[in-house]
Amino acid sequence: SRDYSAPVNFISAGLKKSAAEDMSEEDSDEDEKPVKQEEIPKEFVPKKLKTGGNFKPSQKGFVGGTKSFVDFGSWERHTKGIGQKLLQKMGYVPGRGLGKNAQGIINPIEAKQRKGKGAVGAYGSERTSQSLQDFPVVDSEEEAEEEFQKELSQWRKDPNGGKKKPKYSYKTVEELKAKGRINKKLSAPQKELSQVKVIDMTGREQKVYYSYSQISHKHNIPDDSPQQLLGKDSKPQGFALPELEHNLQLLIDITEQEIIQNDRQLQYERDMVVNLTHEIQKMSEVLSHEETAISNLSKVLEMVEECERRMQPSCENPLTLDECAKIFETLQDKYYEEYRMSDRVDLAVAIVYPLMKDYFKNWDPLKDCTYGTEIIAKWKSLLENDQLLSHSGQDLSTDAFHRLMWEIWMPYVRNIVAQWQPRNCGSMVDFLDSWVNVVPVWILDNILDQLIFPKLQKEVESWNPLTDTVPIHSWIHPWLPLMQARLEPLYSPIRNKLANALQKWHPSDSSAKLILQPWKDVFTPGSWEAFMVKNIVPKLGMCLNELIINPHQQHMDAFYWVIDWEGMISVSSLVGLLEKHFFPKWLQVLCSWLSNSPNYEEITKWYLGWKSMFSDQVLAHPSIKDKFNEALDIMNRAVSSSVGGYMQPGARENIAYLTHTERRKDFQYEAMQERREAENMAQRGIGMAASSVPMNFKDLIQTKAEEHNIVFMPVIGKRHEGKQLYTFGRIVIYIDRGVVFVQGEKTWVPTSLQSLIDMAK
Repeated sequence: SRDYSAPVNFISAGLKKSAAEDMSEEDSDEDEKPVKQEEIPKEFVPKKLKTGGNFKPSQKGFVGGTKSFVDFGSWERHTKGIGQKLLQKMGYVPGRGLGKNAQGIINPIEAKQRKGKGAVGAYGSERTSQSLQDFPVVDSEEEAEEEFQKELSQWRKDPNGGKKKPKYSYKTVEELKAKGRINKKLSAPQKELSQVKVIDMTGREQKVYYSYSQISHKHNIPDDSPQQLLGKDSKPQGFALPELEHNLQLLIDITEQEIIQNDRQLQYERDMVVNLTHEIQKMSEVLSHEETAISNLSKVLEMVEECERRMQPSCENPLTLDECAKIFETLQDKYYEEYRMSDRVDLAVAIVYPLMKDYFKNWDPLKDCTYGTEIIAKWKSLLENDQLLSHSGQDLSTDAFHRLMWEIWMPYVRNIVAQWQPRNCGSMVDFLDSWVNVVPVWILDNILDQLIFPKLQKEVESWNPLTDTVPIHSWIHPWLPLMQARLEPLYSPIRNKLANALQKWHPSDSSAKLILQPWKDVFTPGSWEAFMVKNIVPKLGMCLNELIINPHQQHMDAFYWVIDWEGMISVSSLVGLLEKHFFPKWLQVLCSWLSNSPNYEEITKWYLGWKSMFSDQVLAHPSIKDKFNEALDIMNRAVSSSVGGYMQPGARENIAYLTHTERRKDFQYEAMQERREAENMAQRGIGMAASSVPMNFKDLIQTKAEEHNIVFMPVIGKRHEGKQLYTFGRIVIYIDRGVVFVQGEKTWVPTSLQSLIDMAK
């Protein structure tokens, strides 16, 4: 059989060299003489191993040989290098370490002989004292392995023959506890490595281990060959007792595990005690809270039962609505949580509803409109939910107050509205005004939409402005604060009835103005202006046509009838009437008077008298200014042209003075108007000016029409290619994608905004 105790020679796989280099290496090997064993100093001769084996280093492969230690750097003579010279040139001092600060090592790496046949690291650290000195490390695993070897060596006999006293190592309970806590924190991969299956094929026979720790235990025990068990003197060097060691180690491990397990159980019990202590505190708090809740609920139940007892017919002291409100206030103040959690709807239905019915059984809303408002307001704060529902989604099953108002209060209102006459609106308006802040919004909307509006609509249909002595605005306008836009559907039939009544009307009848004036601020500006242009302005134009201008005997009734409508019709409409029906006749009379040698003083008075008949707003209009300035120009031309004929003394000067005075008044009035507009703009601020900027082209046309006093309104029921038609003064237009189209003779023509304004004037 082969000798497995001999050391293994490994073949180095170095770099491939050329043939010349191989020949030079062979020559150098022949020149080098081998070192004999006798020539090696005694301190460098390897000692015999305890196992009985002997290690014989080769002459070439032994790193720690004589040549390496005796003469450092002597190997350089066998090479062609100049390393030693280069090192000395760079500042190297022989005998000191390498590097700038002499921190490098100069001694070769020492070899360390292993005890057995194990792999690298199987017998602990292989570092020598020199390597540990140069590269110090701290390795807890090596320390543990060294400690284990010391304990194992206690069972072996001293090789010198003397009895070795065993040394025992002890572990305290605290150390075992600490070790158990550390082992408890091992990660899953480490636990898997500790239980891995290992097959050892380093010995004569194949052996199987179930952890890496068993391999280290195996190699710590010398081989059981007879050559190793017996030395030269054939004395036993040591015996391996694996069964005994296993049993002892098993007992020790079991004891350690019991101690660790008991420590863990004790810690678990302590944690459980702390946890249960906290649970007891929490449960005691919950118990206290539940006891308080039970006590409060018991008191609430007693109060409710007392209310039910007093509501019985046989009770001597019956419960009133005020006393019931006080009881609910007590519930809300002292037992708020229980009051919120309770079903207030059922409680109110059982207790409050019968009392509320009895309270309102003899109530007439039109006679005593404020009856019950205070008590209902109090119940509103007691029963109404904190988060009100939307008007369109009221759920009576969730709000006791809304259900109370709908089922108890609302039937009385329905009965009284059914008997109510719309023309007697004062009492009904007062009633709803007094209840508007108490009644829920959706109930008030239901009253106005379903009860009041149908009655008003029916009454408007039966109204006749020619026969009814009561003006319609007297019983429609009081509803404006409450109904506002809800009355819009009534305005169109009212305008139609008024227009029919004005067909045979004459401006001398002032009753029409009394009937129409209250509606000026109710109708929209566009609809009001359209109504005036259609029904009033033509009548006033006919009246001005009938006016006869006679400076010697003037009848002013027709003129007064027209001017009296100044606040009702727009300034542009009035100016149009004057331009068309008044000023042509007035200027013609002035020209004929000036051509017959007149009295210029009388003409001046006549001119100033007519001008004083117009208001400042009308006189400020550019068209009216032009007409009066035209009259002044006619008088100036008349004075200037009569050179050879008779001229009243001072006439020319009087006319010139009149012209200068009138022009100065116009200038002062314009300056004052501009100053007032500037002040108004300053008061309203930039925000108001910015908000008046038109949002689209239609708004821009509307703004320009207002600036030039031109009527701009839609033509009802008229469209062209799906586009709404509008009247801009006397012109019919429509708007398509930001372009204005004007109606021509045969087709629609696009035009600019400025051209449109010029055509409308």
